[in-house]
Amino acid sequence: MDKINLLIIVNIISLFISLFLAFFLITLKTKYKTSNCLFAVFLLLNAIDISEPLFNMMTDGPSNLGMFRSSFAFLQIPVFYLYIISVCYSDFKLKPKYLLHLLPFLIANLVLLPRFYTVDAVSKMSFIQNRQNMIEFQFIHILIHLQIVIYIIAVFRVLRKSKKLYLENYAGKSISSYNWLFQFTIVLTILYTVALLKNIFKFSDYPQISEWIKIGLWVSSLFIFCWYLFKALNNPGLFRNIDSKLKLVSELVSEEKKNEQSPEHEREYNEELLNLKKYMVERKPYLNSSLTIQDVSNETGIPVRDLSLLINHQLGQHFYDFVNTYRIESAMNILKDNTKSKVTILEILYEVGFNSKSSFNTAFKKHTGNTPTFYRKSV
Repeated sequence: MDKINLLIIVNIISLFISLFLAFFLITLKTKYKTSNCLFAVFLLLNAIDISEPLFNMMTDGPSNLGMFRSSFAFLQIPVFYLYIISVCYSDFKLKPKYLLHLLPFLIANLVLLPRFYTVDAVSKMSFIQNRQNMIEFQFIHILIHLQIVIYIIAVFRVLRKSKKLYLENYAGKSISSYNWLFQFTIVLTILYTVALLKNIFKFSDYPQISEWIKIGLWVSSLFIFCWYLFKALNNPGLFRNIDSKLKLVSELVSEEKKNEQSPEHEREYNEELLNLKKYMVERKPYLNSSLTIQDVSNETGIPVRDLSLLINHQLGQHFYDFVNTYRIESAMNILKDNTKSKVTILEILYEVGFNSKSSFNTAFKKHTGNTPTFYRKSV
């Protein structure tokens, strides 16, 4: 089988899977419609990008439609960025300001307007054949790679902030649920880096290497997308519960420093701390696996802002770790109780408020230095 036939076969399979997954996401009945639609658009843009061999088979030489199709690559990473935001924050809504993400796409097409879109077929062919010397192509390649770098950095910043907000305000699902979305972004970053390498070979003396890298990218990217969708659909509540209006504790501390704290203010904090600890011991709210800082605020009467500063700043703990400390103490009491020796570790972790074995084991080892099983045997 020659390289051309292999390229066409891979292309057809890749297109089918991309379009099938996009159609599935768009038609799937879920309350997370916006997120699903954004990822479906990302897959459709990927399908448009990899349709080059089939498109070239149906056209005779360079065309405006072919060049316009290629420029859709400028929309992939902005759509992925919006998708990440929509997954992280429960109050995400598409707004007119997001149209600004179209700017690189529009600029690229405007640059090509004078010497490609508006000229005859012969001039188009000459433009493509001499693309290495064309300032437009050089500008477009610099622009798209610069765009990728900026958006990838922006994506990691969003993930980093949302993780901090989660730790400071929530004690529900395991924080490990963030890890695979972070890993997916890492892998996607690697794919874009390899794509950059592909473009370097494309304009070198070894263009055939670029074609093989392209095939590898198509195959690997689709396996990665399928894996990601499988994980996402099996964890529909991932992130989702974070309010983008929440402020990080570091921001709250900065605001507090602007206002001098009086002795009376300090006394209020000490009273709130005593009330909080009494509430945690007597009411045991940590048994609720979906506990949030807002829930504790409603029950104790301490404003969310003050409660966040109290736990995350004064006590030097994330809310997530603060709540887990009480859960682990409760689990330790059960493990030490000889009358409950037949209660399994899985039963215990659910009883004290955890909802996954991995998060329980991680928190337990962080608190005690031992695994739950070893701790039970040692006491």
